[in-house]
Amino acid sequence: MKIEQIYTGCIAHAAYYIENNGEAAIFDPLREVQPYIDKAKKDNAKIKYIFETHFHADFVSGHLDLAKKTGAQIVYGPTAKPNFEAIVAEDNQEFKIGNYIIKAIHTPGHTLESTTYLLIDENGKQHGIITGDTLFIGDVGRPDLAQKLVSDLTQEKLAGMLFDSLRNKIMPLSDDLIVYPNHGAGSACGKNMSKETTDTLGNQKKVNYALRADMTKEEFTKELLDGLGAPPAYFPQNVLMNIQGYDSLETVMNKANTALKPKAFEAVANESEALVLDVRHENDFVKEHVPNSIFIGLHGNFAPWVGALIMDVKQPILLITPEGKEEETITRLARVGFDNCLGYLKGGLEAWKAAGFETDSITSISPEQFATEKDQTKLPVIDSRKPGEFTAEHVENAINIPLDFVNNHLAEIPKDKFYLHCAGGYRSVIMASILKARGYHNMINVEKGINGIRNAGVELTKFVCPSTLK
Repeated sequence: MKIEQIYTGCIAHAAYYIENNGEAAIFDPLREVQPYIDKAKKDNAKIKYIFETHFHADFVSGHLDLAKKTGAQIVYGPTAKPNFEAIVAEDNQEFKIGNYIIKAIHTPGHTLESTTYLLIDENGKQHGIITGDTLFIGDVGRPDLAQKLVSDLTQEKLAGMLFDSLRNKIMPLSDDLIVYPNHGAGSACGKNMSKETTDTLGNQKKVNYALRADMTKEEFTKELLDGLGAPPAYFPQNVLMNIQGYDSLETVMNKANTALKPKAFEAVANESEALVLDVRHENDFVKEHVPNSIFIGLHGNFAPWVGALIMDVKQPILLITPEGKEEETITRLARVGFDNCLGYLKGGLEAWKAAGFETDSITSISPEQFATEKDQTKLPVIDSRKPGEFTAEHVENAINIPLDFVNNHLAEIPKDKFYLHCAGGYRSVIMASILKARGYHNMINVEKGINGIRNAGVELTKFVCPSTLK
C-alpha cells in the first residue's frame, strides 16, 4: 500500500499521504499545504479527501486551505459539528481512494468525534490504522481536552469512553496492522509517547500500558490520569480555530512578513502592546537583546513553548529573527494559531544598535564556574525542568519551578540573586527572559544546564529512573 508519513519534529506531528490509481488523500494536514499539493501533482493524482481524525488542539490543521485549493472533501468522524462544509462520516462508513478503501471507525475518548481510519489495500487486505490521538506508540491520547468545550464531560467519562474504544474497536483488529499515530515523543497530547512513530498493533498490545488485556476500566482510568499535567493554555483556542475556521496562511504571511526599521519597530511595539519575540540562539540572546523581549529559540521546541507561555493566540507579536529565518518563524507560529504577527525587525539587533537604541543582557556562567562558586555564594538554585526530570536527579536543595508554569509561580522566585538552570541551556534562558520582562534582574543563568553541571562535578541527588516514577 502506498502510504507516506510526513513527520514534523518541531511539533511532533505526523500527517499521512495515500495515493492509488490517480487519487490521493491527506490525513491531518499541517497549515502549510503546498507540499501536499506538490506531492499529489508529482504522482499525477488528484486529492480527493482530507481526513481529520479529530478537532486538533495542539496545532491548526490545513484542512480548509487544502480543500479550497484542491476541491477535496473534508471528512470528520461521527458527532463532529464543524462550522464549514464537510462530510461527517457514520461509524464504519467506507471511502474509496483509487482501489483502496478507507474505513472510518468511531473511537471516542480523546475527543467525542475521534475517529480511527482503517486502511484496506487493493486486494482487500487490511494494512494499517491511522489512529490520530486515540492510540500512540507507547501511549494513548489524553482525555481532558474535550471537557474544556463540553461542560458536562469529565476527564473520567472520556477516559471510560477511550477504554471502550480501545477494547471494542482497536484491540480486536489484526496484530499485523501497522499503527500510524498523529504524534510522537515531545507532544503534549500524551505523557509517555515513544520516539518511534509507527509500530505493529500486536507489539503495542504487548508493550503499551494502556492495552493490557487484564486491565479494568477503573485501573485504566487511574493509570491514564496519573501524572497528567495541565494542558497548554492555547489548546482550547486551537480547537475552536479548527472547528470555526481561520484566515488562510497566505493572508497571515502577507500581514506578518513586514520588515520594520528600528524606529518603526519601536513605534509599532508601543502602539500595539505587542510582545517582542526573539527567536535567535540562546547564546546570542544572553549576550545582547532588545530590552523586555522574550526569548524562545527557533532551534528548540519552538511552537509548543510559544503556545505554552504566550497562551493567547491573538497576542500581537513582533519578531527578531536570524537573517533569512523570518518566513520560517511566521509559518511555525501559524502552525499553532498565532496569526497576529505584525512584522519583524529589519536588520536585526545590529540595526537596532546602529539606530541608537539600548540593549540588555543576561548574566551567564559556565557549569565549571557554578561548581566553583556555588558553595561559596550559597545562593538559591532554581531548576526550570519538568517535575519528573527534577525528581529523577537535581542539584541538592534546588527549587523546582517548571518553565511551563512560571507565570503562575512568580511569587516563589527569590527577590535577591539566584542561579537558574534547565537540562541543556535552552529553557533556562526562556525563563530568564520572562523574569526580566517582569522586573526580576538578579538571576545568573548556568550554561549547558544539568548536563553541564553534572560533568563539572557538582554533587547531585541519587538518580531515579524516570520510568519508575509515578
